[in-house]
Amino acid sequence: MKFAVCVFPGSNCDYDTYYVLRDLLGQEVSFVDYQRRSLQGFDCVVIPGGFSFGDYLRAGVLASKTPLGQALVDFAQKGGLILGICNGFQVLTELHLLPGALLKNRDLNFLCTDVYLRVENNSLPFTRSFEKGEVIRLPIAHGEGRYYVPEEELRRMEERGQVVLRYCSQEGKVEEAFNPNGSVGNVAGVCNREGNVFGLMPHPERACEDLLGYRDGILLWHSLIT
Repeated sequence: MKFAVCVFPGSNCDYDTYYVLRDLLGQEVSFVDYQRRSLQGFDCVVIPGGFSFGDYLRAGVLASKTPLGQALVDFAQKGGLILGICNGFQVLTELHLLPGALLKNRDLNFLCTDVYLRVENNSLPFTRSFEKGEVIRLPIAHGEGRYYVPEEELRRMEERGQVVLRYCSQEGKVEEAFNPNGSVGNVAGVCNREGNVFGLMPHPERACEDLLGYRDGILLWHSLIT
């Protein structure tokens, strides 16, 4: 597959993502600048974490107003695969490619810790290497990660399989006690109706080698190339 990794002023997980794709998985990958107007020729586009444009106004909004933002919309509408990680998830909600919004964490603190996640939908190109109900461990690092949609919309998303990951206990229990940021329904990752756009707050690119202490994240990348 041919991957693109988006680069905005303030991106800081772009090289991590590039390393995983090129060095660990042997895929063809290129950086794409925020002024780029077309993503033609790529199979999958990754919007990495960081603080695009310093998260001024609110996280992800300025990145969504760039030429690359419009190129992402065009790419998604043509069925291209898009993965948004952390700040990338925020950008995707600002582009309205994913439902809902990412608000400031419940306790207004920046969170940097490991979390457990339950895989709710393993039928996507991004999750097919997982088992449904599987519990994985990934790191989070965000200040605006509280996912919100109205309860009625969340119910419809659940029916359509758009809730992909939920924060949970090590045993897979989805309870408020294991919700790090106050996200509605313990939601950690969602997809669009078509299933070609996926956003999550945890960082799979930081959990791909034994050297880092865990490898659960590598299964997401394997899902895309198998």
